[in-house]
Amino acid sequence: MNKRKIGHILSGSLIEGLIMRLDPGYSLEDIKTGKFVSIQGEQYTFFSLIMDLELEVTHPDILLFPPTEQEQLLRDVLGQRDIYAKVSLRPMLMLDKQKKLLPPKTVPGHFAPVYEASAQDVANIFGDEKKDKKFFNVGTPLDMETPVCLNLDKFIERSNGIFGRTGTGKTFLTRLILSALVKSEKAVNLIFDMHSEYGLQARKEGDGESFVKGLKTLFPNKVAIFSLDAESTRRRGGNPDVEVQIGYKDIRVEDIMPLADELRLHPTALEAAYLISSKYKKDWLTVLLDRGDEIKEFAEEVGAHAESIGALYRKLKRIEKFSFLQKYGSGSSVIDRMVEYIDKGIHVVLEFGNNTSLLCYLLVSGIITRRIHELYIGKTEKFLASQRKEDEPRKLMITIEEAHKFLNPQAAKQTIFGIIAREMRKYYVSLLVVDQRPSGIDQEIISQIGTKIVALLSDEKDIQAVLTGISGSSELRSILTTLDTKKQVLIMGHAVPMPVVIRTRDYNEEFYAALQSVISSENVQDAINEIF
Repeated sequence: MNKRKIGHILSGSLIEGLIMRLDPGYSLEDIKTGKFVSIQGEQYTFFSLIMDLELEVTHPDILLFPPTEQEQLLRDVLGQRDIYAKVSLRPMLMLDKQKKLLPPKTVPGHFAPVYEASAQDVANIFGDEKKDKKFFNVGTPLDMETPVCLNLDKFIERSNGIFGRTGTGKTFLTRLILSALVKSEKAVNLIFDMHSEYGLQARKEGDGESFVKGLKTLFPNKVAIFSLDAESTRRRGGNPDVEVQIGYKDIRVEDIMPLADELRLHPTALEAAYLISSKYKKDWLTVLLDRGDEIKEFAEEVGAHAESIGALYRKLKRIEKFSFLQKYGSGSSVIDRMVEYIDKGIHVVLEFGNNTSLLCYLLVSGIITRRIHELYIGKTEKFLASQRKEDEPRKLMITIEEAHKFLNPQAAKQTIFGIIAREMRKYYVSLLVVDQRPSGIDQEIISQIGTKIVALLSDEKDIQAVLTGISGSSELRSILTTLDTKKQVLIMGHAVPMPVVIRTRDYNEEFYAALQSVISSENVQDAINEIF
């Protein structure tokens, strides 16, 4: 065995974890929390994460008379026996002699040797993208250059989350994941691109290159740009495939409910909206905005309080400034067009351009997602009835930013996004939520998120939230608090066999070249042409 030995096991338990004594010849400063190690037992190899470090002495009197800097020989002698470092380990998996991965059900014995994990260890656990298309390299473990892979087959089975405080690189990490899904063709993506960062080129943070490529640039025949602001898209060097317009008739009261906080709508105003909707059906919003000068008579007509109708009118008047909203038109044709692209396996990026207000983002994403979800329910029911493979819907993953606005405890029970998150891909639709405030997401929802990719979080409530439903959360908490501000994340959940801290893969020319070398030569442009 050529792996470098780190130390040996002193004590521990299956529940509390293991204690390792660091070998004198191994530098303590080369050990970091989150480092990946292996423990060689008699029958199993135990793969573990380093959770904590502690300095120890065999006798407290040593600390009373510490050696000086000139007494190097004394330091060396004490380091061989009397002063040492204790390292806390948490076994995450064990590998039997038949190379089968198992959850830890036992522990290694006293003095079992602990080694640095090898490249083969990482490949055995996380897979190899060179051997299987279902794996995608997202980065490398700390102090290693061996790829850690996500299992994309498992990743698309559930809703997933990318979390981290502002400035930790969530957008770049999201681009990596979306690129993997486009390349692998495992699922089709609908991306609500609030700041126009995913479709075309976007500005890069930090030194070096000033721009990075978007999905449309990397996969011109596999990605379509839908734009709420076509002029903005053109100014950035692209042409939208479809210019989006949405009619007032497509806006339901359910689409207004997530806007309650943003518009500061009182519950009685929402009740008034339901009363208007029950009388005027799809025309409820048009009628409300047209009759703003006769609030009292209108209130009596629908049976609501005039104050509630007045408040609702004043708040919703704000949406008239959105040029893509058509008072007497309908956006159903645009949404149907979007579904046609998705059915052909073409990924859709909806750019908001200069419509960057949270009000606009919440409104548009809710309208479109609700309509697509309804269509997917019909597709799924048709497939279940026919049981024909050709009727099976394509798996769809919807990417939303500012997810806590859609999935907070109040909204999650009422909005379409809360419904999708709870359905666990029952109708072939799941979410990729990107957020800096996971504590704002309903606990029931966040506990059902399959795979969590977590960058540095500073708020204790946010840390506690992302660890909801995760085994060994107390130890993982200590790892989260020590991540670097950039390019380090903790990945845990359904798509990885065990939690692991990685340095994320660079999103640069090398990455683009790697993608292009494996992109299918199939001409997807023919599929686009079939739509028209």
